[in-house]
Amino acid sequence: QAQLVESGGGLVQAGHSLRLSCAASVRSYSNLRMAWFRQAPGKEREFVARIKWVSGDTAYADSVKGRFIIAKDNGQNMVFLQMNSLKLEDTAVYYCAAGYFDNDYEYWGQGTQVTVSS
Repeated sequence: QAQLVESGGGLVQAGHSLRLSCAASVRSYSNLRMAWFRQAPGKEREFVARIKWVSGDTAYADSVKGRFIIAKDNGQNMVFLQMNSLKLEDTAVYYCAAGYFDNDYEYWGQGTQVTVSS
């Protein structure tokens, strides 16, 4: 049993910020990795950021490094993506994902749309 539910997407102007949330209910939180991916129109899904649930270790795609921050709240079983200095190319559907090994995400949320305007 697992459920991931994203929220917080919307329309935002370039240069501004937006915070996405993901409520996670998974089979186990030990060794859990949670990540954000995104998919822009006409493009393949791409990795954005990852956080390890226990250690808090983070990893980012080069395209968002220095602008986005992935964070978690273990007490609420939630993961967040703070998106700063948004660019037009950040426009995409953002998905929350969970798994137990890097590059092996077995649980996915429904996605939330982020649209960046000029």
